[in-house]
Amino acid sequence: MTTTPDDPTTALPGRPPVVDPATWQAARDELLVREKAHTREGDAIAAARRRLPMVEFDGTVEVVGPDGPVPFLDLFQGRDELVVYKHMWHDGAPHQGQCEGCTTTAWHLKDAVYLNARGVSFAVLTTGRPDEVASYVEFMGYTQPWYSVREVDAPVGGDMGYLTCFLRDGDRAFLTYSTTGRGNERVNGSMGLLDMTPYGRGEAWEESPEGRPKGREACWSWRSDADGNATWGPTSRPVPQWTRPGATPVETLGRQGHHH
Repeated sequence: MTTTPDDPTTALPGRPPVVDPATWQAARDELLVREKAHTREGDAIAAARRRLPMVEFDGTVEVVGPDGPVPFLDLFQGRDELVVYKHMWHDGAPHQGQCEGCTTTAWHLKDAVYLNARGVSFAVLTTGRPDEVASYVEFMGYTQPWYSVREVDAPVGGDMGYLTCFLRDGDRAFLTYSTTGRGNERVNGSMGLLDMTPYGRGEAWEESPEGRPKGREACWSWRSDADGNATWGPTSRPVPQWTRPGATPVETLGRQGHHH
């Protein structure tokens, strides 16, 4: 039976209209044209990104890892390319008070095996004190290397909340690319999948049909209470932390984390 979006027996409030398979396929094919154009433009931008110039800096500057200070060049692990995520940090905050956006990004980068296969190493940098960082990494169960870049100048240190790429040529180190804000979404596979769903991310800035679930600002759902309700209240923490051992509800936060 053929149905139409206005058919009161098939229309579902706040949900996509119900149609027959042929109508759905036609609409899907129309969107595919735009998707392919988007992919081609992304390829062109990536090609331009590979043609950016680069900046040389002192690769012997020391960062502090789990075994103490090491030169930044060690982070390449003998490979020629390195991607780092610069994780924001709130000094003295309990685990649940750290940045929900950075926590979510780092959670999606727990395994760099496919980067390694292409000659690219990965590390997380943060301005946190080494002892606080070590405790946090243990709690979160991260397996990728973390380093404190406290009081280290850019491009190794500096502002956090960035994805940054470096190139090594022997003992010489170069900055090649850096991005922040929504540029960080590239590593967050959950975002890409949510963008495929009819309800999307559920964030207020999204353009969605009337009646679809609405949230608040970006990252609003990345903090929740123990029951999974999005909140920045006193018992909230970044969502991935609820899966960690010892992640029990808390009375207060030493300092509330903020998203970027």
